[in-house]
Amino acid sequence: MSDPLRPRASLRTAVVWEVLRDALDRRVKAAGPDGGVLDVLDTGGGSGHFAVPVAALGHRVTVVDPSPNALFALERRAAEAGVAERVRGVQGDAHGLFDVVDRGAYDVVLCHGVLEYVDDPAEGVRNVIEALRPAGTLSLLAAGLGGAVLSRALAGHFAEARQVLTDPAGHWGAGDPMPRRFTAEQLTELVTAAGLEAGAVHGVRVFADLVPGVLLDAEPGAREALAQLEAAAAALPAFHSVATQLHVLAERG
Repeated sequence: MSDPLRPRASLRTAVVWEVLRDALDRRVKAAGPDGGVLDVLDTGGGSGHFAVPVAALGHRVTVVDPSPNALFALERRAAEAGVAERVRGVQGDAHGLFDVVDRGAYDVVLCHGVLEYVDDPAEGVRNVIEALRPAGTLSLLAAGLGGAVLSRALAGHFAEARQVLTDPAGHWGAGDPMPRRFTAEQLTELVTAAGLEAGAVHGVRVFADLVPGVLLDAEPGAREALAQLEAAAAALPAFHSVATQLHVLAERG
């Protein structure tokens, strides 16, 4: 049975969701009987793919996103899920984060799909970390370099695949919609340099972007089997180098 609290498009986000939910549960238990509700900040949270399921667990979530349309969709999704009173959307971005939220006010910060677009990723990480309370948790999700190499090569674009490897930002050319990509080592270095203790690294969408959708629709049980394969491979370092995205969980000491 599918988990109703999982974000939409769960085949691509299930690994991150399971890691994040476990981290939230640990924070709740560590806080004791009076700490059951956490304050969560979702930077670049868009229309609430993670914010609404987190709010459904009972936590308060603030979403910061530059897009008014995304925030409108967030409001609608939160209302449909019955969690509107626990979800707040504000317009802003990572660079001007503290124009719209307070420093040191959050137990958990989600920084998903943000570092690819900021001018200085190290500054971006330091900025979002300032929003954490002592012993807070950071969930960091960013585009993986190796996944782009593999996808361009499988599409027959070998020069672009090589360009990803040689470009400092992991960019394959003028038509590339992703400004920057990372290796697992680079993401870990970013969080440790900012003073956090990096925990588990997970490869996300190791296989999901490579499997034809028609196969998933035609083969009974294929979607669930693929989800289980993604979960099994996610924590194995050998697969980090070919994942479309990389997830790092980090904590303040």
